[in-house]
Parts: sequence; structure tokens; C-alpha cells
Amino acid sequence: MKYDVKDLGLSQLGKGRVEWAERQMPVLGLIRKRFEKEKPLKGIRLAACLHVTTETAVLMKTLKAGGARLALCASNPLSTQDDVAAYLVKEAEIATFAVKGEDRDRYYRHINAVLDLRPQITMDDGADLVGTIHGERRDLIQSTLGGTEETTTGVIRLRSLADQGKLMFPVIAVNDAQTKHFFDNRYGTGQSTIDGILRATNILYAGKNFVVVGYGQCGRGVATRARGMGANVIVCEVDALRALEALMDGFRVMPIKRAAKEGDVFVTVTGDMKAIDEAAIKLMKDGAILANSGHFDVEINKVALRKLARKVRVIRPYVEEFELKNGRKLYLLGEGRLINLAAAEGHPSLVMDMSFANQALAARHLVKEGGKLENKVYGVPLELDAEIAKLKLKSMGISIDKLTPEQQKYLSSWEIGT
Repeated sequence: MKYDVKDLGLSQLGKGRVEWAERQMPVLGLIRKRFEKEKPLKGIRLAACLHVTTETAVLMKTLKAGGARLALCASNPLSTQDDVAAYLVKEAEIATFAVKGEDRDRYYRHINAVLDLRPQITMDDGADLVGTIHGERRDLIQSTLGGTEETTTGVIRLRSLADQGKLMFPVIAVNDAQTKHFFDNRYGTGQSTIDGILRATNILYAGKNFVVVGYGQCGRGVATRARGMGANVIVCEVDALRALEALMDGFRVMPIKRAAKEGDVFVTVTGDMKAIDEAAIKLMKDGAILANSGHFDVEINKVALRKLARKVRVIRPYVEEFELKNGRKLYLLGEGRLINLAAAEGHPSLVMDMSFANQALAARHLVKEGGKLENKVYGVPLELDAEIAKLKLKSMGISIDKLTPEQQKYLSSWEIGT
């Protein structure tokens, strides 16, 4: 088995941490038991490009239990947990290519290494596998049943490909499932972003002006959690409805150039490039902290920040100090990459349980239905979304009410009126 990890000697540490994650992921545990019996992925070659974390390890073990032949690489150079990568190779016997801090060349070598499996199913977090297949590895298109996509940024890239008529196989947008984006993006990103910034800086949030750039599900989560820590939250948006929602949620709303003068901490969660650009950077006060929780490291204009600086140094792990030519100092966290994974452990296992349950069931769906699907981006089938929600409630010991036949009739009838 081929692999590329930092140190296989870390596998025992990874094993304990994966076991801890498994305790927090009961839905995926139930699916694994079902997969062990039914083997819905038997003989299927599956390449995954995901954050190599404890939660991903639980997903990989579930897919392997379903009969899949697997290869895994990292979807971000700073998100890999090296002990988990070692565990996946040594204990779980899954071909893994991931090293925390890998450079761009090694990152793409790893992507090509998993694609050498000649996958029938791709599993992406950011669409790098699909992008590489449609670019340099077009020989793999014919044998690919379809793919799944984990994150908003990846779905945007894939829909662009589909809109241009260039998507060559179907992809399921796992990110769009209710049991994924509402919980993972809002509660997962909200908590883990706060955690990542704290681990990197050990700052006190209370009393800080905390600027959230972007008020999608991720931005809502970050803003709510920052307010819970006592921060004064400012939201910057380009969408009028989202800006209005932020205002109604009790946050101050203003353009980034105005927020730049007031902010102590800035977090970008837009999915777009240069959400914090040179003009805003020039207005920031001494000591401002910049972090990103969007998928790619393009949301903060790092090139402009470096150009404005006369001196750059690493002042503590995952904290770079940029001393500007006027003497002010700004602090960039985690190289502008996903701060919740660069400096912390990413989303809590409890919320990733639902996200990765969607991934497992979406892979099963592609095996059953992939040959009938068109080359476009699909949502997760509603019945799978509902199934995961029910399993999650059951695993938490929570029961809910059911409609009576009379109530069902009322909701489906036009005759019963005032």
C-alpha cells in the first residue's frame, strides 16, 4: 500500500483520538453497522480529498466497512492531523497522503496519488479532485460514476462547471443538505473558528470589536458565538437580505472600509477572494488580528499585506506579525487558511456526524443511481436528509410528535377553510 504521512510512530496517539471521535458520531456508527452487512460499496474505488481529521477517519472506516477500496489525501495543506494520518495507514490500512504544512507541489502530488486509484467515485472538500480530473486527468472521466462535494466553495466551483456545460459526471452537493449546512456550517464553523483564534492568540473576546465578513450560515455561526463570548460584533455584507438579517439579529452592519477602522479581530467567511483587500488593510489599527474561515486562502489579500509590510516574522505558532511601513503591526493567523483547522481541530465530532453520514449515504446513492443521473450538480435526496435527522434524534434519545391522520388531511386539503 502506497502512502505519504509524517511519522507512522504517531499512530497510537491517533488511534485514541479516533476512538474518542467515534463516541461522538453515533449516526455514522449506525450506518457502519448497516454497511458491514449490506456491503453497498463492494469493490468500488473511491478517492477522497478531505481534511484529514479524526472525524474523517471515522468516515473512512465506514466506507471501508461498506466494501470500498479507498485512497485519501488532504483538502488543505494545514488541516492534516499527522497522528490521524499515521493511524489510517498503520491501523486502518487505508492509503493516505497527507502531511501538515505540505507545500503546493506536494499537495498536488498527493491529489494525483489518490487519483492513480482510478476512482469510480470522488469525495471532495473544495472540488480539487473534480477540478484535477477535468483538467490534467481527463482519462479518468469515462470510469467515474460521480462525486460528492462537502463545502460551499466547492459547490460554487462545480455549479460554474455545470453552467458552462463542462461537468462530465454527476456530483451530489452534500453541503446543501439541511443536516449538513445548517448544523455543520453554522454550529460547527461558529464554535471551531472561535476555538482556532483562541488557540492561536489566547486573546480575551469580551469588549473586542469583532468583524465578521460574510453573513451566510458560517458567518451567522461565527457572529453568534463571538457575541456569546462578549465581543461587540460588526457584520460586513454585499447581499441586502443577509445584511438586513444581521441587523435584525442585533449586529451592527457597515461597509468593510468603515469596519476596518474599528475592528480588533476580523474573520472572513465569504467564499470569495479579497474580502479584505488592500484598501481596508491600510485603514486597520495597530494590533488588529486577521483570520479566515473560508475554504481557500484567498479571502484576505495576503499579497497586498506582504507588500505593505517592512518586516514579517512569526511571533507564535500560526501567528505572523506584519509590521507596516508606518509602524503599525497587524497579525495574520494560520497563513490566511482555515483557522479552525490550522490552529485547532476543526468542527466538533457531534456535528460532523451528520455531515459525514450524508457523505456515506450519498456514495451509496451514486452506486445505485449514478448511471441514471445527468452530468449536473444534485442536492442530497430529501429522504436521505430526513433519514439522517431521524437517526441523529434517535441517537440522542430524543423523540418527537407525529401528525394524526386528521392533521395530515387538514394540511393537504383546500376544502377545510375558515
